[in-house]
Amino acid sequence: MNRPPEDYIVFPLDVPSLDEAMQYVRVLGECVGLFKVGLELFISAGPDIVKAIHDAAGPKVFLDLKLHDIPATVKRAFLAASRLGPRFITIHCDQGDGMLEDVARDNPGGTKILAVSILTSLGPSDLERLGYRPSYVEDVSALVLDRARMAREAGCHGMVCSGQEVARVKQEVGDEMIVVTPGIRPAWTRVPGDDQRRVVTPKEAVQRGADYIVVGRPIRDASNPVEAARKLAGEISTAF
Repeated sequence: MNRPPEDYIVFPLDVPSLDEAMQYVRVLGECVGLFKVGLELFISAGPDIVKAIHDAAGPKVFLDLKLHDIPATVKRAFLAASRLGPRFITIHCDQGDGMLEDVARDNPGGTKILAVSILTSLGPSDLERLGYRPSYVEDVSALVLDRARMAREAGCHGMVCSGQEVARVKQEVGDEMIVVTPGIRPAWTRVPGDDQRRVVTPKEAVQRGADYIVVGRPIRDASNPVEAARKLAGEISTAF
């Protein structure tokens, strides 16, 4: 292992205000590799949240906006967001490779572009209702692999996918593509009313090739978040 285990951990700041977010940043700043800012917090706190995290913890922002609109709008939104200096920005694959290529081609700040394949909250029955063809419904990983190839060819730096697909994605597109894996559930925790369907443990995800794992509630809901983050890092270290 050539990275410290805590570097693999992405902690999502799924809270509604800058003040609440910064409480976690100050406590967990040395225990995790990245802080993920999603739609709720970004809409609530605005761009100031990115600067606040940078000032408190360094360049550790993963801006998870999952940009999805007509290509021209996505391109302008990406450029505006990249000027804030995040390490990663997410973009949905649903608009196809043309839009991804346009964004990747015009990236003066060099922000890492992560393509979102399929949300980990979606299962086969959801894909069927959404009208995906039977081959994808029967094998979700086939759809993920198609989108991984598309993202690589378009010039994206990585992608987001379930831990169940990480190994096949790495085999398909190579180790140079960064893979971020949500839907992580340590074996020592249980999440009531879990909305994640395709879940794996931290050790499984890293062994399969995940470069980063997103872990929220098991840390946030713990009586001692720092202790939980360190326990998670310990589990990751056993993957090697």
